[in-house]
Amino acid sequence: MMISGVAHALSLDVPQRVTQGGMITGFVTPPTANVTLNDTPLHVGRDGRILFGVARDEQGPLRLTVTLTAKTLTKSLAVAPRAWSIQTIAGLPKKFVTPNPQQQARIKADQAKIKTTRTAPITNDFLATDGFIKPAAGPISGIFGSQRILNGIPKAPHYGLDIAGPVGTPVVAPAAGVVALVDPDMFLTGKTVMMDHGAGVYSVFIHLHDISVQQGDTLQAGSPLGTIGATGRVSGPHLHWGVTVAGVQVDPARVLGRTEYGGPKTDGQ
Repeated sequence: MMISGVAHALSLDVPQRVTQGGMITGFVTPPTANVTLNDTPLHVGRDGRILFGVARDEQGPLRLTVTLTAKTLTKSLAVAPRAWSIQTIAGLPKKFVTPNPQQQARIKADQAKIKTTRTAPITNDFLATDGFIKPAAGPISGIFGSQRILNGIPKAPHYGLDIAGPVGTPVVAPAAGVVALVDPDMFLTGKTVMMDHGAGVYSVFIHLHDISVQQGDTLQAGSPLGTIGATGRVSGPHLHWGVTVAGVQVDPARVLGRTEYGGPKTDGQ
């Protein structure tokens, strides 16, 4: 069921209920209106499309506000919780749990570079209107939202989808977009590529063995991007694919499923 509200010539079409880790698509009319999510501005495409993510631990409700001059429309979205896999491991050597100061500095610099890329000014509409495909063949070896507690220390949740495969397995673009970052040697993530899918949606591909694209390249879904590797800090070869929407890390499996969609489906979604 969709929420569809009209007040003072404004309309907002979004799912009535959203889920932790979801990528949410909605539409606002007219597209010249301003939209905020809990007071944070959202990009509105020329077709009125809005996209936002629901964080892993978001409790909700989420508040969407549409304004046009003195006219306002507000909707509240309930957030459905999910159960996350938690694994406790004890007795690990300290070096595998807590990086040394030099390593921590490098990790911080790498994270700043990724954040800068994800928060670049939005200059285009959503490019991935044909949807997303799995970027590599192979079994899923790691899921979004899982977390490990190492020697009693809760580590950051896993914010991506891991696809296992031999070194050299092809990795392709999961959707249309532009290559926003190429880095051959990040400390944790190794050879890393980021794609800008437009409207604040980004993919990141890490632990690559080879990279076959350059920053600024325009790709379509299925375009070669690189190969699966074991670079950075990993226990074996795999691709980690992460997706960020409006600054929120979401579950790539739900992005593939497109389960939370609002508004007119005029582009095959």
